[in-house]
Amino acid sequence: MSRVAVITGGAGGLGQALAHQLLKEDWRVVLMDLPGALQVLKLESERVERVACDLTDEAAVASVCAGISTRHPALDLVIHNAGVTQIGLFDETTLASQRLVMEINYFGSVRVAAGLLKAVRAGKGTHLAVSSVAGFAPLYKRTAYAASKHALNGFFSSLASEEARHGVRVLIAAPSFVATNPGRLDAGEDGIGRPGAATDGFDEMSPEQAAGIILDGWRRGKDFIPVGRVASLGWRINRLSPRLYNWLMMRKIQP
Repeated sequence: MSRVAVITGGAGGLGQALAHQLLKEDWRVVLMDLPGALQVLKLESERVERVACDLTDEAAVASVCAGISTRHPALDLVIHNAGVTQIGLFDETTLASQRLVMEINYFGSVRVAAGLLKAVRAGKGTHLAVSSVAGFAPLYKRTAYAASKHALNGFFSSLASEEARHGVRVLIAAPSFVATNPGRLDAGEDGIGRPGAATDGFDEMSPEQAAGIILDGWRRGKDFIPVGRVASLGWRINRLSPRLYNWLMMRKIQP
């Protein structure tokens, strides 16, 4: 019987790369994303399910998760990958845009975790949250994004202590710059745009590279997975000297 994984943001570059690698190992994957994104998804397999859902719609998420749990009462893996970026100085953003980033990046994952909690427990599976370097350290021109990822880290690291007694693992992956949408930021006036399309990124990796590191870290039993050279160095430097990390980050990113 195939193992089952649910991937939010499944039509994005990293979501597809994760799905491709799991499909090679005979997994069944359930890809959750916005309806428009799923329409252009080029991933054909009888072991792929497409589920349209707006993660900011609480009732829709609850309904979709109930349907997934009915079809798959025991889940092996849920990858909380959906998210957006927001690039811009704080004094150029609005509180409404800050709230929207939190709704998608943080509360979207919380809603999915709540909706699939029992199915993951039944499968003694794993919640895998895709966070960011911005989840453990500051990142220039990304106040809302960093806040949402810090919240994500706090939620899932705390959930780990609660779900361990159910045989459930909870882990966090923290990529640096993954080129999932190069040249396709498509940001609105509020600065919210596609992840993986930042023009100020450096030492970027491909979605396939990032997916490989994430899944390898999960298989090896890691609770926290820095994804890529920048993430690994950033994690170590920030723990050793936050001031040094901030100086290096500003030197690389600030115009």
